Amino acid sequence: MIVYLRAATGALTALLLAGCATTGTTTPGDPFERMNRGTHRFNDAVDRAVLKPVATGYRNHVPQLIQTGVDNVLEHLAFPTTIVNDLLQLKIKDTLIDLGRFAVNSTLGIGGLLDPASRFGIPRNDEDFGQTLGRWGVPSGPYLVLPFFGPSSVRDAPAIYADAQTDLRVRLDLDATTEWVLVGLSFVNRRAELLPFDPSFDSAYDRYAFIRDAWLQRREYQVKDGDVPGGEITPEELEELERDMQEPEGTPAPEAPVDQPPPDAAGSSSSDTSLIPASAEIAGGTFR
Repeated sequence: MIVYLRAATGALTALLLAGCATTGTTTPGDPFERMNRGTHRFNDAVDRAVLKPVATGYRNHVPQLIQTGVDNVLEHLAFPTTIVNDLLQLKIKDTLIDLGRFAVNSTLGIGGLLDPASRFGIPRNDEDFGQTLGRWGVPSGPYLVLPFFGPSSVRDAPAIYADAQTDLRVRLDLDATTEWVLVGLSFVNRRAELLPFDPSFDSAYDRYAFIRDAWLQRREYQVKDGDVPGGEITPEELEELERDMQEPEGTPAPEAPVDQPPPDAAGSSSSDTSLIPASAEIAGGTFR
């Protein structure tokens, strides 16, 4: 796991250096667009070849009871990250609530296999170090697509490493095989949760821009705890954004500038393995 995180950090550094050298026309607020689109296409290829087929098989053939148990355990192991970031943001009430939730699920929930805390009405918060930095005034910086992890930003990408220090999937003293099994389960479980969103992404004319805009809106909502004009993007607004991004019927696709790659084709599979859609139903986080 640590080797994996170091490799991801190295890849991020290389991407940032490459991004500094990019030139040509880009969308305002997305200066790394050419590099991001290339990473997006790479993620899409990995997704179509491996992740989506495996996640589809997992969703269709693994009993729902087992899927629920796996999701509960992975969420429970990652939950200390939320507790630590509650405290770093001085959200004392949320810290105590989440500590109680973690204690209940650790004991009555048999190490997180069950989720009695939800049945008892104990709310679940969702915080990470990127949100903590944002709370204390650190700007998000440009949008960034990471290999395998998907949408992020210059502020949030390094925070992945900080969050990993409090994630029990990383910090537990496990053998290498068990660690990699947890990594694989985390990605497959995460991708399975995103399968219902694929039709919306696939129907967008420029899926890269559609995902970017939806992710940035939801991330702003998370960082500001919902204190944004209009609140979090609703399913209806998601559909409207999708319609806006679709190619008008009978209109030929515009030619891309010579020095800029064309938008991704609308018919291929949704890609970003760590994609965070504009929906409160999917929890954010490093591997969630």
